[in-house]
Amino acid sequence: MNLRCIYCQTPFTLSRTEMLTAIMTMNEKNMNHYDGHCPRCRRANSISRQRMELFFPNWQDAAKKQASADAKAAAASANAEVPATAFLKTEPLPKTTKIGTEKKSAAKKPAAAKSSTAKAKAPAAKKPAASKTKKK
Repeated sequence: MNLRCIYCQTPFTLSRTEMLTAIMTMNEKNMNHYDGHCPRCRRANSISRQRMELFFPNWQDAAKKQASADAKAAAASANAEVPATAFLKTEPLPKTTKIGTEKKSAAKKPAAAKSSTAKAKAPAAKKPAASKTKKK
């Protein structure tokens, strides 16, 4: 379904799967419109239920097919064997054995020393202003 955003005039499309899920949710919740979001400005564009059904006339049959396909996929995933690595648990390292803590503290000390020497320096002396003389 080709649409145009009413705010920024950007054309965008709704796929058949998005239209089907939108019609199914509108049917379940007794809604009259669907909010299609613009990909550019992200604002909601109201699409009427009648217009969605006009572009997807046999949505009931497609909903039944999708429900049966989802049920088959769920049954297949339940029967699938889970690999042994999925059950392994990892434990965090103790705080005393973390690598790189010595390097970080050593790197911070010279930076602190540089900043203290910068503060100790006095600001540069200002040059006296040039005197202006009138030429005759």
